[in-house]
Amino acid sequence: MKIQTEGDTLRISDVQELAASNSNAFRDQARSALTNGQKNIEIDLSHTTFVDSCGLGALVALHKTACSRKGTVRLLNPLPSVQQILELTRMHRIFEIVKA
Repeated sequence: MKIQTEGDTLRISDVQELAASNSNAFRDQARSALTNGQKNIEIDLSHTTFVDSCGLGALVALHKTACSRKGTVRLLNPLPSVQQILELTRMHRIFEIVKA
């Protein structure tokens, strides 16, 4: 996982999977990387091949964190399999999904 900061946005990329095995660490690393001035989180899902319920829970937790700072979470370029999970669970209504 790669974390970069740019202005008021935290950018996360190179996430292979969001599953029970790593979702808590993913959430905690993202939260600890947020600085006081940052309110938005962008997560590049172009390399993410698998997301389970724990991974979705981590995304929702980050959404709550961003909302408490009056920010948003954007999901970038999800692969078709991940996009399908987001739609089946109606998470596409919660997150802004951006496709390049």
